[in-house]
Amino acid sequence: MPEDPTPIVLHPPDVLIPVSKGGVSRGGAGWAGWPGAGAEQVGEADAPTGAARATMEPMRIVVLTGAGISAESGVPTFRDAGGLWEGHRVEDVATPEAFERDPDTVQAFYDARRRAAASVEPNAAHRALARLEGALGDDVLVVTQNVDDLHERAGTRNLVHMHGELNRALCTECGARPEWREDLLHRPPCPACGERALRPDVVWFGEMPYDLDRIERAVVACDVFVSIGTSGSVYPAAGYAALASAFGARTVELNLEATDGLIPFDVARTGPASVLVPAWVDEVLAVAE
Repeated sequence: MPEDPTPIVLHPPDVLIPVSKGGVSRGGAGWAGWPGAGAEQVGEADAPTGAARATMEPMRIVVLTGAGISAESGVPTFRDAGGLWEGHRVEDVATPEAFERDPDTVQAFYDARRRAAASVEPNAAHRALARLEGALGDDVLVVTQNVDDLHERAGTRNLVHMHGELNRALCTECGARPEWREDLLHRPPCPACGERALRPDVVWFGEMPYDLDRIERAVVACDVFVSIGTSGSVYPAAGYAALASAFGARTVELNLEATDGLIPFDVARTGPASVLVPAWVDEVLAVAE
């Protein structure tokens, strides 16, 4: 893909310094040094080193990713400026009513998307988040609105697909959600019950996203909430930054363009995810060592 011309805008002094146990509590700031309401401006010279770092609280990080992180791998974003989704009206391919009205068109659409997603590779942003999880373990949860498997193929394991997965099918008879990588247009039987009632395991408009309780518990408990490549216009995901902030977390946006959310992010950086995310992960790991 051609290099994105959007400039990377950093807002100094973006030095990410975690607060030690003797400093501000979890409910206060979580991390100091980020611009934003009430944030203390901490310079690089104030960064704790050596024995001081050993007393730091674990960093609980929730990362929300959207279409923008996969777009650089060649996965089309959700909708274009004309309101079409890969040439289709959303109402024709992404609602339960569309599936009831014309199941063949819907199945063919998702079969094509499944094949297209399998043909692309994770990019530097996906790999950076896997590296972050590898270093911090269960203190990192990635919540994705994407239905591709690029996070998994990059190595992320602590992951929630809130809008479902292209590589799973959903049986409308028994509720099974088997792993599935083949086409569904020819109506294959459900591995669990044998009925030919499989549909894409993708959350359509009007349906409830998956694992909302788990996501909300993690957002409320996190120290850092990071939004990557998402428009911030689809709920409930669009409200997570405000929820995290209300419970004392610092909020970060890494996006091609700044978004208008319920509250401003403490840190907002604009540019390609493949550039911004690895740089941010490097900063986090530098102070977490």
